[in-house]
Amino acid sequence: MTDQELARDLGFLEAYTLGLGTMIGAGIFVLPGIVAESAGPASMVAFAIGGVIALLAALSLSELATGMPKAGGSYYYVNHALGSFFGTIIGFGMWAGLMFATAFYMLGFGQYLLSQPSDAIPVVLAGLVMAALLVGVNYRGVKETGSLQNVIVIFLVGLILVFITVGLFAIDPDLLTPFTTDGGWPAVGATAGTVFVTFIGFEVIATSAEEIKDPGRNLPLSMIAAVVTPTILYVLVMLVSTGILPIDALSPNVTSVPVADVAEASAGMFGSLTLGGFELGAFVLPAYTLEFAAVGSTIMIVGAVLATISSANASILSAARVNFAMGRDRILANWLNEIHEKFRTPYRAILATGLVILMLIASPLPIDTLADVASFMFLITYALVHVAVVVLRRADPDEYEPDFRIPSVLYPIVPILGFLTCLGVMVQMGETAVAFSIGTFDVSLAPLSWVQLIGLGIIAASIAWYGFYAKEKAISTTLIGEAVAPQEGETVDDDVYRVIVPVSNPETERPLLRYAAASAASHERDSELVAINVIEVPPQTSPAQIEFEEERVENQRTLLENARDVAEDLDIAIRTRAIVGRNAGETLLSVIGEENADHMLLGWAGERRRRDVLFGSTIDPVLERAPCEVTLVKDPSETPEDIVTLAGGGPHAPISARRAGELHRAFPESTLTLLNVQPEPSDDAPDVVDPAEAGYETISAVATAAGLDENEYEPTVLVDDDVRATLLEAVAEYETVCVGATGESTVAQALYGSIPQSIVDQSSGTVVMARGENRAPRTFRQALVQRLGGEPAQTTQGE
Repeated sequence: MTDQELARDLGFLEAYTLGLGTMIGAGIFVLPGIVAESAGPASMVAFAIGGVIALLAALSLSELATGMPKAGGSYYYVNHALGSFFGTIIGFGMWAGLMFATAFYMLGFGQYLLSQPSDAIPVVLAGLVMAALLVGVNYRGVKETGSLQNVIVIFLVGLILVFITVGLFAIDPDLLTPFTTDGGWPAVGATAGTVFVTFIGFEVIATSAEEIKDPGRNLPLSMIAAVVTPTILYVLVMLVSTGILPIDALSPNVTSVPVADVAEASAGMFGSLTLGGFELGAFVLPAYTLEFAAVGSTIMIVGAVLATISSANASILSAARVNFAMGRDRILANWLNEIHEKFRTPYRAILATGLVILMLIASPLPIDTLADVASFMFLITYALVHVAVVVLRRADPDEYEPDFRIPSVLYPIVPILGFLTCLGVMVQMGETAVAFSIGTFDVSLAPLSWVQLIGLGIIAASIAWYGFYAKEKAISTTLIGEAVAPQEGETVDDDVYRVIVPVSNPETERPLLRYAAASAASHERDSELVAINVIEVPPQTSPAQIEFEEERVENQRTLLENARDVAEDLDIAIRTRAIVGRNAGETLLSVIGEENADHMLLGWAGERRRRDVLFGSTIDPVLERAPCEVTLVKDPSETPEDIVTLAGGGPHAPISARRAGELHRAFPESTLTLLNVQPEPSDDAPDVVDPAEAGYETISAVATAAGLDENEYEPTVLVDDDVRATLLEAVAEYETVCVGATGESTVAQALYGSIPQSIVDQSSGTVVMARGENRAPRTFRQALVQRLGGEPAQTTQGE
């Protein structure tokens, strides 16, 4: 059986924006009032402390993620390094932390939407409705949510940059003193715990380690960049906020939209702009005054609403993935991880997560407590992540070979300092000590705060679950026996002519492999086929979660087993790859680069799609960007008999002729015709070259370029005024038609409405459509992505 692998289709930019998108969110809009009241202007230091803690965690996570690239993130690393006892604590802790964070985001959404306090009934109702909507979106697995989230992130980053730029000119230095409140620096430490909820998103990069190209470089760089960027922005936002409005004006008791109030005050210095106020004949345009203060406030409210929605959506998605990882290790029942038959999402995990989130939103817990508990649970998580790094380093199991290791000059400083800072902030968290009354008795648990009590309660419940359920059922995942390590990829021999064949249809699999084998056999170099099958999953589903979809996995296994049987019959070398990814087209492009492929041959239904997707979302990116030769085959026949190829002046005609020749050699009983159609000469140009002679010369040139001998084909030249109609009528007599893509451009122009497309539409037999190597120069964007992604330049064979 071929082991499944996840498509590595995330470069540095994709991984960076993935992490940034989960961190530029609700916290920066909702927290300024809460933390300013607690720590004053020094709250900007609290954000810096939170950023440093996150940066230390990012370094440890980078090492663990490249050494154990599996779904589940921190839970997985701790569980497989320290055992299922700590894995249970971390699993439930992360799940709870994400749900508390989502409830915090949703109350923040209601605050900014309605400009009312977080405990107001309308705010709670608004949060409940939006949370239910987001749960529904993730339940259905709408792919477009990922693209929408990217747009929101770009908008928010731009909005925050404008907010900071304008605000820096309006700062009143007198408002920054005193720098701390009466709580002093201990209050700053406690506030650092509160703001840490804004940094929990960077772990999504580590969770996606299996999907990142060159993880030893791109994963740590993207994680560090995704932490440093928002840290700088958050510190500057707090500088602007506390430097423009007094602390009292930022207090949650005074305003529910603190950042909007700051934007109103800073934009107000531009005054107003009067529009209209003139007469043009009988037409009178009344004057309208545009207040910049109102504009600034409104834009920030819109930004806050979008940010809270974006952050909540990302947290719901991540929570379901933690459920999956725990189910895989039998800490939770796999019942929770069942995949929806239609939507392909872990719908039960999403519904269970959503139900708890709705309960938290409706609970009496204050909004700052929700944020604090979320931070508390993730601080515990990262403290144990640092421990896991040290344990793995000291044990040094053979299977643990991370692509990235914390530099020796920083080890063990980073994990030790990270562990201590996490504990230090947790000890400081919570301003209100636990105190309550039982009848006439007053009970106090001081100095334990409510936040710490709730966090410890979640840990206690996790331990109880482990003792009564998971201890006997969980897979034993100790460091010595069960540490999971990345599999070494097979070495690719660049001296081999390699043909990649995506297989997905059992009916066409065998002829496609025969056609690929025919192509490979026509070269003097050693040859190899690589049969791959890609299973696509929506963003709401972890790629590794495919193991719960037994039918799709079994279909994939059967296809690849059949491919090996076919290759054995044909006596040709073959490798098979079972891949799970989010976009089949991008995955195929990644495989072409990894395999240094010479040729990719794909089956195609022959249907022409809407204008922006000509051949389908899988084939289009391959045709546009693959550096190797690409061949599409419609209705492949087991025994191609009469083969014709169009020998015209198009740039891909020799490739088409080469494909036709390869088929002819593989099926000696077949016939091969090179067809050229010439227009009738004009009566006004008597000295024109004889069209038949020109046609035979063109055929000879195409055959030479394709490496065909004269005795391998029959040249045929037709002369007619209507070239198109004559050509289409002629090829209809053949069972197999080979044609090259027309034009110098890529898919968007090459075949839409062209003669090749007409052949495809009218033909009832096999159509082979070929494109040569893509030597088009890279655009600036492609070069930039390649440079930042650390990818080597893709070249064609022989370069």
